[in-house]
Amino acid sequence: MSDRDGNGILWFLLGTGVGIAAGMLFAPQSGNQTREILMAKADEGREFVRKRAQEAKEQAAEWAERGKDVLNQQKEQVRSAVEAGKQAYREKTSVESST
Repeated sequence: MSDRDGNGILWFLLGTGVGIAAGMLFAPQSGNQTREILMAKADEGREFVRKRAQEAKEQAAEWAERGKDVLNQQKEQVRSAVEAGKQAYREKTSVESST
């Protein structure tokens, strides 16, 4: 899912939450019942945000690990190429000096 889709979903959920809250404020319930419902919904919202933040943290850690792996592979390829170049240079100079 792209960032654009994720932002759209978050805005939709935020709008839904605001709509629910407004509906509850105008509902024919007692103040205590309305406050309890609002607190329960706020707790659900906090839990949702905490869960999404944890998922984002885990995904970032996964991406960082993949990045490290790619970097290590690149380092090894460069090391191998440098070593092959040194070996070719040694072989070339030893052949020329023996002639």
